[in-house]
Parts: sequence; C-alpha cells; structure tokens
Amino acid sequence: MKLCIVTHKIKKGDGQGRVNYEVANEAIRRGHQLTLLASEIAPELEHNTQVNWVKIPVKGYPTEFIRNFIFAQKSANWLRQHRSDIDLIKINGAINMAAADVNAVHFVHSSWLRSPVHISRNRRDLYGLYQWLFTAFNARWEKQAFQKAKVVVAVSEKVAQELINIGVPRSRIRVIVNGVDLEEFTPGESDRQKLGLLENVTLALFAGDIRTPRKNLDTVLHALTKVPNLHLVVVGHIEGSPFPQLATSLGLNDHVHFIGFRRDIPEIMRSVDLFIFPSRYEACSLVLLEALASGLPVITATATGGAELVTPECGIVLTDSDDIDALATALMSLVSEQSLMQQMSQAARSVAEQHSWTTMAQTYVDLFEELSKNAEHCSHTDLSPSTRPITLPFGATGAN
Repeated sequence: MKLCIVTHKIKKGDGQGRVNYEVANEAIRRGHQLTLLASEIAPELEHNTQVNWVKIPVKGYPTEFIRNFIFAQKSANWLRQHRSDIDLIKINGAINMAAADVNAVHFVHSSWLRSPVHISRNRRDLYGLYQWLFTAFNARWEKQAFQKAKVVVAVSEKVAQELINIGVPRSRIRVIVNGVDLEEFTPGESDRQKLGLLENVTLALFAGDIRTPRKNLDTVLHALTKVPNLHLVVVGHIEGSPFPQLATSLGLNDHVHFIGFRRDIPEIMRSVDLFIFPSRYEACSLVLLEALASGLPVITATATGGAELVTPECGIVLTDSDDIDALATALMSLVSEQSLMQQMSQAARSVAEQHSWTTMAQTYVDLFEELSKNAEHCSHTDLSPSTRPITLPFGATGAN
C-alpha cells in the first residue's frame, strides 16, 4: 500500500507528531510505502528507504495562522498533482481541504470556540481577537474536511461526541485513543530530594499550562484549602501565571510548590502519590495517560478528553470541573485511605497497558489496510466510477 500522511510534524516530543510517528513506523514495519507531507520529521524516518518526505517549509512566517494556511495550500497542491500515485491519505483535522480517506481529529475547534474558557473570553485584547479568529476559521474549515473524509478518527469519546454535534454521522466515526510510552512512564520510586520535592508527605501533582484558566488550577487550589494533609506540586510555566498569587492569598504557600516547566515528568510522576487534572476543556490528554501508566490514582473531570479511561478502580471522575466541594471530597477520600491509593495504583497501570503506542499504531494501520482492501474490491467491480458505491468499514454509508 502507498500511504500518505499529511501533518505538520512527525516525531517524538510532539503530541500529534508522536501519534503520526508511531503510525508511520508501524506502516513501515508492515512493508508499506510512505509519503510524508510535513514540515518536520524524525531523522530516522528521513533516511528510511520506504519513506518519501515531501517537505513543506513554513518556518519564518510570523503567526501560526499564516503558517497553517501556507502549509494547507502547499500540501493540497501536491496532493492534487499526485493523488493517482497514492492508495490512501491520512490527514489530521483541517490541515488542508483535500479529500482524505482517514481524517484523525485531535481537537474540535467548533467545540473549543463555544467553551466558556476560550482564550477570547478571558483576553479582551488583540491576542484574544486573534485567538477567536484562529478558532473560528478552523471551525469552518474542519467541517468541510470532515465531510470529505471516508472515516473520521476521534482520539477520545469526548471528541467523538463533539464530531456528532457538528454533523458527522456516528457511523463514520472510529475512536482510537492516543498511546503512551509504557517504558518511559512506569511505576517506581524516585529520589524526591534529588528532584527538589518534599519528603515524608502525601504529594499530589498538577501539570499543564498554568497561564490560563483552562486547565483549572484555581479550583484545585480552592479545594486544597479543605485538605490540610495534602501537598501539591505544580508543573508549568510560572511567568505570566496568576496562580502563585492565588495560592498565597489562600494561605497555601506551605502546601503548594510551583516548580516551573520541567522535562523530567516521568521521574516526578514516580515521586508523587496521585495526579489531579480536572481540566475545563481537553480533547484527549496525553498527560492523563502518562499518569495512569505511572501508576497514579487520577482525579479528573468529564470535560477532560480521555476521562472515559479512568474507571472507579483507578480514579475519580467529577461531573463538574468547577465543583470545589466535590473535588475536596475526592481528595480527602484518597488521602485518608493509603491502602485505597495503592489498589488504585495497580489498576491505573493495568488501564494504561491497554493503550501503548504500539497498540494505537496497529489499530490505525489495521484501519488503513481495511479501507485499502475495500477500495481494491470496488475497483474490480463492473460499476463505472460514476456509479460505484463508496465502501466503508463499520457499517458506514458515506451519507452526511
């Protein structure tokens, strides 16, 4: 099979880029030929004989909006010229308007635009206006892209529901949850002192962008005032964040420890006792899976994509991200029962083991091969191209 993947980056260290990196490697392992339309790819892919990298340079353009527009135009032009040489195209979201066999959706801009924590609702300035325009244009483009795709892959059940809400038929949606590195993120013990963390206390972890209210650190801090025996480590850029000041005003300086942006997250996760992440909006959180893989009991919320993976055996899912009392009660129930946290730790790891990068990549390539086989079957019928039906997996009809 000749497979084309269209995305900005295909490499480790980038959320969507890592997904496509793993998919590309699985396709190579099965002997398929790859064309990668991307601005950046991992060096090992660049030098692989099964890979043709069509570089789409966008570096130097001043904004993400312009870079994305240039990428969309250049990649769509290439696809128009070479579509007959490709058996299957995988595109990510509204990256261009070419018809894709598979469109993998990591984020639904239409839903984000309606979110009460959209940046434009918190920033009444030029930056807020830019963010509104960026999301609004992508919301329009993504609907067109999804309508053209044979199969739309959602990275969580939350994303699947958001796709249904904007008119994508459920019969054309397949949920494939993102993966996690089970070797990098694994239960164990780390030296808290070496990591600059407190010893001999129950330690929770919050990790994410703490410069906006989207990740919901403010609710976590307010809940923490009701849980005196718990300390919290906060990982994220401190500059421009309002939350250190909020922690001070709540009298939490002795219990909340802002340690800035860190790259040693696997070691930090092995050093703490639980993970708190009741985000107000999340499509599918990789950090949630990383916490589960590290054997951490998780407290999250239904607004967080991927929360469907958190069972009662391994964590607590809040129905309302902003319910301070419910979060405090959840924290107390774990902190007061160390044996319960130990049981949840084992269950968390078991859940994560079902979602390795390898499993995710195999599921994608299985889908590609099924679509390719269906297309090949159609090409051998006696129907003319104008009357030939589109054969889709999972009982899909292709109707919008």
